[in-house]
Amino acid sequence: MVNIAGVLMAKNENSETSLGNAAMLALTGFLYALFHLRLGSGLAETAQATLAQMLLTAPYAAGFTALLLYAHHRLAGGRPHWTRAARVFLTMGICFGLFFALFEYGGGDPYDPSSAGGFWGDAFRKLRSR
Repeated sequence: MVNIAGVLMAKNENSETSLGNAAMLALTGFLYALFHLRLGSGLAETAQATLAQMLLTAPYAAGFTALLLYAHHRLAGGRPHWTRAARVFLTMGICFGLFFALFEYGGGDPYDPSSAGGFWGDAFRKLRSR
């Protein structure tokens, strides 16, 4: 005799509910905003700096998300649900937000195009001086 409750419980353990998807998406969105938060002297300056930080990391997050979703499509044979794709984007954004925050708090300026070139120029000068 088949245990129907066991079959139903096993199915529910492996499937995702829409409420669970919405909760995880909301939590990931909150963490995304938190990792991109840049404080200013006022509310308007804080909102502007946070939006600028989100726009700075969005192309990187979108590119890595596209690569991951393409790999998922090729390996799994199907496209993931849109909430999962959004969570992947937000997770990539959290990672890039963390890296840019560490760079900024270490004294770097992510909006300065010569900052990366200055690093390599200093490294090459040190190598040549040896």
